[in-house]
Amino acid sequence: MWNVLLVDDEPLVLEGLRTMIAWEKYGFQICGEALNGSEAFRIIRDCQPELVFTDIHMPVLSGLDLIEQCNQLLPKPPKFVVLSGYDDFSYARTAMRQKVAEYLLKPIDDEDINNLLIKLNTNISDEIAAEQSEVKQQGLVVNHVVNRLIQGESNPILEHQAVKSLHLRDNAQLQCLLIEAPDMAVDLKAWTAAHFAQEAVHTFRDNAGRTGLLIQLEASLDDMAEEAAMELYKQLPARAEQPVLIAVSSQMGGIRSISKLYRQAAEIISAKQGQGRSGVFYYCGYPAAGTREVQHREKFDVLFNRVAEGNAENIRASVQEFFASFASHPYRIETARAYVVNLELMICQRIAEMNGEPDTLMKKLQQAYGSLGDIADYVTMKNYVLHLSVQAAVCLRQLRQENEGNTIFHVIQYVDREFRGKLQLKELARQFHMNATYLGQLFKKNTGKSFNTYLNDRRIEEAKRLLKRTQTKISDIAVQVGYPNTDYFIHKFKQSTGVLPSAYKQDAGINPANEPGGVTDG
Repeated sequence: MWNVLLVDDEPLVLEGLRTMIAWEKYGFQICGEALNGSEAFRIIRDCQPELVFTDIHMPVLSGLDLIEQCNQLLPKPPKFVVLSGYDDFSYARTAMRQKVAEYLLKPIDDEDINNLLIKLNTNISDEIAAEQSEVKQQGLVVNHVVNRLIQGESNPILEHQAVKSLHLRDNAQLQCLLIEAPDMAVDLKAWTAAHFAQEAVHTFRDNAGRTGLLIQLEASLDDMAEEAAMELYKQLPARAEQPVLIAVSSQMGGIRSISKLYRQAAEIISAKQGQGRSGVFYYCGYPAAGTREVQHREKFDVLFNRVAEGNAENIRASVQEFFASFASHPYRIETARAYVVNLELMICQRIAEMNGEPDTLMKKLQQAYGSLGDIADYVTMKNYVLHLSVQAAVCLRQLRQENEGNTIFHVIQYVDREFRGKLQLKELARQFHMNATYLGQLFKKNTGKSFNTYLNDRRIEEAKRLLKRTQTKISDIAVQVGYPNTDYFIHKFKQSTGVLPSAYKQDAGINPANEPGGVTDG
């Protein structure tokens, strides 16, 4: 159930909203009610509802001011539905600027509210699922980045990715903890929150299946990792047949120290396992291995660029050139594997940025070749990279085409919302980063109408609705639907419907007397 807050300065309206709508049927429950914006903001801050229904005109703090305050001050504001007894476009436009989910006129139509709640339930569910997926994806990204770093890879692209994904401060002091335990039945998230600042600790698993912790230290608490390690050790269940070890590296500054820190911890684990020891152990000066020199950047960049462009035709040649450079020199296969792992990460990130599913591509690849870590020869690895690159290029090309369709969908949605304003194709094209001529072609292809015809039809449909349901003057209706010139509106209305606005209004049973363009008995 999603929580919904009802806000209106009229108690009878609140009662109506509470009792007349089958909230639970659509997945919502009322968590509170408020008679003004200030009271509502307090409830939103404390209860964090997913949805708020609010009136516009209220004492102390208006509905629109409430929305603006929430958007500015809250880390995750709720969705808002604005209720108003005023059919005033200026209110609706302000609401849209605040990214309001819907603007409804009182009295509320039952069918409209039911359809809206179905849509909002789906939207909220999708957004929360996307947030959870993003957290999971971020964990995968961190694990990939850290594993590349601990293997000794060092290049500007990877370092930029690491700084961003690990939230590293300039000249940050780092420390590595490596855990060897038969059972990791410990809530590492709770342990981390109890001992370190937010985003100061990143968890990873190395190639041996051990859990590692990369810690960014506070200057004033440089012994915090050692103390926290002792607390963690006490929580790990011990088994007589297998030691429980936590290795704590020294402290070093800079992203390029991560490989050295990991190696320190790994060497401690190896030494103490040979002695059959359990406990928390600290690095005291084991000789650190030198970092590997990373080459082949130019050929790697050419390969990735061709994949990103969706250029599958020339990928085979790029893969051949990339692996030829390894075959002509006595490099260990781990060096090539480090590049391939980085290629995987960059491809997955590009697919995710284009709203694709990188997991689908990687699962198919693993079904065909198994784990990249199990590949022990250059021939198999080259085929793996060729398959990865070609399939990724095809996927990216398809996503580019789909995103183009999504863009025109958002353009049409925007026109449907903002048709009352002064819309021009050139301005829309600039706003959506497209060529105006091409946008016009896409618009007609997707709607069957030119942009101007579609816009005029949308305005006339809204005018017909207002003529049928309100006593508003025709001159005012013209302005509300986007025609500042009444005569021009009358001309376009008759051109579209075959009758004058006054005649249409009269047929609807509303007196059009004294309206411009009205018809009289001759």
